[in-house]
Amino acid sequence: MSYISEQIQVIKEKDAAIKTSIEVVLYPSFWANINHAIAHRLYKKKHYFLARLISQISRGLTGIEIHPGAVIGKGFFIDHGMGVVIGETCEIGDNVLLYQGVTLGGTGKDQGKRHPTIGNNVLIGSGAKVLGPIHIGNNVRIGSGSVVLKDVPDDVTAVGVPAKWKNKNTAGDHPADNIDQLKVPDIVEDEFTALRRKVDQLEQILKKELEEKQNEERSKTDESL
Repeated sequence: MSYISEQIQVIKEKDAAIKTSIEVVLYPSFWANINHAIAHRLYKKKHYFLARLISQISRGLTGIEIHPGAVIGKGFFIDHGMGVVIGETCEIGDNVLLYQGVTLGGTGKDQGKRHPTIGNNVLIGSGAKVLGPIHIGNNVRIGSGSVVLKDVPDDVTAVGVPAKWKNKNTAGDHPADNIDQLKVPDIVEDEFTALRRKVDQLEQILKKELEEKQNEERSKTDESL
């Protein structure tokens, strides 16, 4: 019962739309987590077929596919949930929030560890793809639609295809708690701005050189006269 109570509390904290505790039975994340807990226990006891059977039934009921081998920490919540895929060797820390369409997947037929490791207090926006045996640090926000293919350090917001990051998040910021998908840096715009500055600088240098050359030519013309 303690696990179920924890799930109820997590959903009530993460989703402002919920009004009563009984509504948790209508949340795909609730059933996906409970079913995964059962399937994972069977998986560890090497009852692989039963574990996969439960996970596949859960997938059909919730639209969330979690391999029974995945390790998931406390306070895990999937908002909406449809289309979420979590691979076999994925490891997820505490207080992690995923939105619909997220994939924590592999990149091929590698053996051993082939799926991501996600730190604590992480928010992964809708449609984001985190692929391969990479590590996502603590207190990280991954923007919607981003594709992450390499390690991400602690306390940053990663956005883009492929994902990039620039500045640190505010100290003490736990993206999975503030549930903010809008305040993300525009890395592409920042790069264009930097390029514009460089172009302006080059134009100024070129203009100065042209003026100096013209002045030299005028001086030579005056001397010849």
